[in-house]
Formats: sequence, structure tokens, C-alpha cells
Amino acid sequence: MIEDEYRFCPLCRSALSLRSMEGRRRRFCPACGWIHYLNPLPCAAALVSNREGEILLVKRGVDPGKGLWGLPSGFIELEESPAQACLRELEEETALTGSVRELIGVYSQESAVYKYVVIIGYRVSAAGAPRAGSDSLEAAYFALDRLPEIAFHSHRAIIRDGQSGSIGKGPIE
Repeated sequence: MIEDEYRFCPLCRSALSLRSMEGRRRRFCPACGWIHYLNPLPCAAALVSNREGEILLVKRGVDPGKGLWGLPSGFIELEESPAQACLRELEEETALTGSVRELIGVYSQESAVYKYVVIIGYRVSAAGAPRAGSDSLEAAYFALDRLPEIAFHSHRAIIRDGQSGSIGKGPIE
């Protein structure tokens, strides 16, 4: 909610005001003109399959979704491409290195912790035995007909689209 956001300008420290701008109510600084845009956080996720067609998942060790399973994923850092972030998160969470094969799609969803995120899903090739790393409690492959509860509907959509061949055609809201 806009009420939860900045009250003072981060540039000049003046009190912010509310105004309708570009079809939305936004906080802005009447002194210096700074506008507080509420933007989603960008994330990248890796869809890795082994030779048996099983999907690599990690049991999340942090919220949101702590204790549930999801794709190796995380936030894109400054000066990092989405594909680089995808491979970095894969290695951090599973100790596997990989290579991006193709873009599956771009997805968005609300987040209880981060308000709204945009997730870029990639099909990734990787080999070896995964092991839990940062932010993950476990890392394992699962058969498609035996997937555990997946924490995020965006991850479920990436798995669905990655398996169905509808690459880039299945974004969800």
C-alpha cells in the first residue's frame, strides 16, 4: 500500500505529498520533484531436468515459502543479467553449475514479503548431484507426477510451460 511507503524524500528530506500521476496515486517531493515509483523486484529461476526427466527443486530455508519447495531462484543483482542471476542462484542453492539453454517465459506475482515480483524462467542444463546451499534446506530431483507442494504459482507455471513446450506463451498474473 502507498501508505506503507516513504514519508520523506530520500534526496532532499522534504515531506512527501500524494498526487495522482500517470493514472496512479504516487508520493512525490514538491521541493525537488522526486517521484516514488513502486516497482516489482526482478528475479530469475532455473528449470533443470535430469536424464530421467525429473525436475530439480530446492526446499526453501527462508520466507517467503520457507519449508516449501521451489525452483532454484532469486533476485537479480545490479550489473547482472537475468541469465547470470539464474546461474548464480542455481550454484548458490544447489552447488551445481549450468548453462542457460532457453527462455521459458516471464511471470509476475504478488509477494507477501516483497509486494510484487517479476520472475524470468530459464531452461538450464546442469549435471551432477545437487546439495543444499544458501537459502535452501534440501536440493533434489522429483518426477513430474510426484512433485511436492511448490511454494509459488509462478514456479508451477514455469514447470508447466517448460514441460508443455509452450515456451514464452504461458505468463501468469
